[in-house]
Amino acid sequence: MTETTRLLKNVGARLSSGARGAVSRKQTPIVPSDNIAGRAMVLVIAIMTFLSCLTLGAVTLVRDTASTWQTQISREATIQIKPDEGLDMDAALAQARDIAAGYNGVLNANIVDAEATARLLEPWLGTGLDIESLPVPRLVIVTIDPTARPDFTAMRAELAQNVANATLDDHRTWVDRLVAMARTTVTIGMSALALMLSATALTVIFATRGAMAGNGHIIEVLHFVGAEAPFIASQFRRHFLFAGMKGAAAGGLAAILVFIGFYWWSSRNMATPEADQATALFGNFAIGPSGYIGVGAIVIVIAVLTAATTHVTVLSYLKNVDTAHPDTM
Repeated sequence: MTETTRLLKNVGARLSSGARGAVSRKQTPIVPSDNIAGRAMVLVIAIMTFLSCLTLGAVTLVRDTASTWQTQISREATIQIKPDEGLDMDAALAQARDIAAGYNGVLNANIVDAEATARLLEPWLGTGLDIESLPVPRLVIVTIDPTARPDFTAMRAELAQNVANATLDDHRTWVDRLVAMARTTVTIGMSALALMLSATALTVIFATRGAMAGNGHIIEVLHFVGAEAPFIASQFRRHFLFAGMKGAAAGGLAAILVFIGFYWWSSRNMATPEADQATALFGNFAIGPSGYIGVGAIVIVIAVLTAATTHVTVLSYLKNVDTAHPDTM
């Protein structure tokens, strides 16, 4: 029995009604799993899903880290007093602290003492520093209530009038730059994610067209003997949905393992300079629940996108067949 004859009988069995439809028999699928959506198709989908999940995870990591930075920076302001000849630094620091503490919205104001200032400079100037003999600015850290920010304009004017060489930095410039950087990064990442999903859809289209080109004569015969386009499309859609789910699940699982691996590495190497720098920039490489939910969403989206793209491609192909052979309608 030829393959065409076997498939025709299969379609006849599916389209028939009554007793024949109730006969128990093993039917050959219109889309064989071993010669249309092969391992290469599943592998391509897995790779694209893996890259998409990595992109989403990186965007989530940068967004969360930038949000943490923004929160921490916006809760503090800094008063800097530059040393000058004849300036009583201790008195100037105390006066600046008292001025800042008197404003509504300031939780507390603390002077960074000489020892703490020396520790801040140790990575560049070494140990054993005599801060009093160096022209090093001294700082007052002002902790701010994020729900009721103080009047920085009035505070800045009062400091300039009463404390020599004092400047107030509310870190607004840094916060604005940080927000702009985070938004740019998120935009670039989401654009890359959209391109990857588009590439996945194109891959599915080419795979579907290749599968139909290799079995075009069978599909045309099935269509002309009475198998409707939605029925044939449903066979392809179901097959490619399973293939997309398999590849997407593999790619998503691989991405999750990469995230867990980075988190484990950063946790085990907290004391090393490399890990300290990476942690300062990106936190502890934990993408959080939203990142893992996003990975699951991408897996579902790619599986559904695979099935939907296949369905539309098959219907378009059959429509072209009907147009090319109107006499068989």
